[in-house]
Amino acid sequence: MLYNEGTVDINDADARRLLAVAKTATSAASELVRSRPPRTLTWKGDRDVTSDVDMSVENLIRNYLHRHTPGAGFLGEEEGGSNLGDGSYWILDPIDGTINFLHGLPLCAISLSLVHNGVAVVAVIDLPFLSAQYSALKDHGSFVNDVQLAVSSTHSLDAALISVDQYTFGEHEHKNRLRHTLAERLAAHAQRIRMLGTSAIDLAWTAQGRLDACVLLGNKPWDTSAGVLIAQEAGARLLDLDGTDHSTDSVATIAVTPPLEDALMAVIREAVTATAVSG
Repeated sequence: MLYNEGTVDINDADARRLLAVAKTATSAASELVRSRPPRTLTWKGDRDVTSDVDMSVENLIRNYLHRHTPGAGFLGEEEGGSNLGDGSYWILDPIDGTINFLHGLPLCAISLSLVHNGVAVVAVIDLPFLSAQYSALKDHGSFVNDVQLAVSSTHSLDAALISVDQYTFGEHEHKNRLRHTLAERLAAHAQRIRMLGTSAIDLAWTAQGRLDACVLLGNKPWDTSAGVLIAQEAGARLLDLDGTDHSTDSVATIAVTPPLEDALMAVIREAVTATAVSG
């Protein structure tokens, strides 16, 4: 739900206060995720599911942000938003990697960003089971637990660890042919390929240099908004599928350490062409 339409006039002091608000909110939500096992599942589509914990996290953070930033809107993955306009609004994925969470895998994240006039200016990604909180302020760098992040310096694809996003179902299933071709082509060039099941961690770990690149064939705001800012502030190049600079209108989200940009995009172009020809 959207609270109050309008803008938040953001200067440096405001941005730091808003980052502190976002950190506190996600830390509280992280504790909730660690302490409450899921009890109720709701099926959203073919093999896509949410849990009562997802809903509780979204409610907790939405209410906290409403109290501390009453002039900002709110867009959550589970309950959505409306009339977001050109002002300031928060974007939340309460648990990115719900399937991992439901299976007891620790790869899941709470992803929160503040968008101001169409640009993410504050971002926090909290990993409840890995004791890591990633954060960024636009033009002020990105951090994990207050240690500054920087992308890797890997220069060759054959030394690169690259993640690709998970296969999808339903209306987006047509993208799986490209995912398959892309994974096959990358496997022929990269040191290793990974599929983590959470876009937030894909982007955060690219920012940290644990991954040298990630290739996500989607750009839903709750999946990517926070991670894109964190990766950019760590020095990553953020691109669309055609190699143009990433934006909110991009069809894909590609983050890569700059020395690998040309080589990675060449492989991606080959995969896109091969998929189009075979289709």
